[in-house]
Amino acid sequence: MRAANQAIAARGRWAIAAIFLVNGFLIGSWAPQIPVFLNRLDITEFTLGLLILLFGAGAVSAMAWAGHLIARHGSKFVTSLFALTGSFGLLLVALAPNVPVAAITMFLFGGMIGAMDVSMNANAVTAEKMLGRAIMSSSHGFWSLGGFVGGGLGGIAIQSCGHLVHAVLVTAAAIVLVAVSLRHVVADAPTPQEHRRFILPRSPAVYLLGLMALLCMNSEGAVLDWGALYMRQELGADIATAGFAYAAFAGTMAAMRFLGDAVRNRFGAVATFRISALVAAAGMLAAGIAPWSWFAIAAFAVSGLGIANMVPILFSAAGNQPGVSSGAGMSVVTTMGYSGILAAPSLIGFVGERTGFSPVFVGIALLLVLVFMMSQLASAAEFSADSSQA
Repeated sequence: MRAANQAIAARGRWAIAAIFLVNGFLIGSWAPQIPVFLNRLDITEFTLGLLILLFGAGAVSAMAWAGHLIARHGSKFVTSLFALTGSFGLLLVALAPNVPVAAITMFLFGGMIGAMDVSMNANAVTAEKMLGRAIMSSSHGFWSLGGFVGGGLGGIAIQSCGHLVHAVLVTAAAIVLVAVSLRHVVADAPTPQEHRRFILPRSPAVYLLGLMALLCMNSEGAVLDWGALYMRQELGADIATAGFAYAAFAGTMAAMRFLGDAVRNRFGAVATFRISALVAAAGMLAAGIAPWSWFAIAAFAVSGLGIANMVPILFSAAGNQPGVSSGAGMSVVTTMGYSGILAAPSLIGFVGERTGFSPVFVGIALLLVLVFMMSQLASAAEFSADSSQA
């Protein structure tokens, strides 16, 4: 019986990895659509920024109530619902004929992707419990891989076939992969009726984990949004070289996520998190005081190695909080974490405009040291095989 359950869990582990890949693929496929979107609707960059903000608002709004649906129906049902509907999100945006319709479709697209994000992370926690080992880091690695494939192939497809055909192809690929995967996604353990109503967690640990996730994801957003500008304006890099700032960061982050589960299973969640936080802080500090561009690129790459596994471990800890349902814990931490990505760019830009970006990256390094000091909160991510599932 135990062997049969382990086989089910193993299939579920790869099934949910495929869902992570689809989520990243949909987001990555949106990126090359942006220039076409701008020209097709004949809008300014400011209007585009507002529409992208609506995507983020939809995602965060959905994350806030996805935990309620998971508490009532389980993460498998919610993942299935939003993986299928979310597959059509890019197509809806590509079909939008004007700004008002585009605003609605962007909010819906963000909402479906956000709810899918919470539910797939909650389901990965369920798979971890059944397997008795970590899978969260590599699951996020598949998300990064999906984004890489979507972004890399999207521009070629749009140039060859047009933006609408590209959106149709993305939708078809996503639906096929989701349909094949969903039959193997593991079901949650039965939730007692009295615990099915979603209530915001009372435990302060959940909100501290959310703060840690916010600071970690803020670091990622800072490199994404401002790394190239820092390289260009303050280190004198040309445009091609400046682009390597985030590429180096994202590349090492994706690679380390595929190695992260083995590291975490070997050394434990808290030890892995502590080392990761120190590596991330050291890399960010080195980037902030870098004397020349290639030194900064190497530093960003080091920081990516550290950041890679911090958020996956925090998500595992959120989904394993004592006395808190997996959906509720995951909903709070993901909402707080992704709120950081939404709020940080404008705040960092405001500060960087006045002080330069070198002090910004040094300040982010200090915040990562603060996260390091809170590492023990990740102890809920330490687990053994769930006997109830075996």
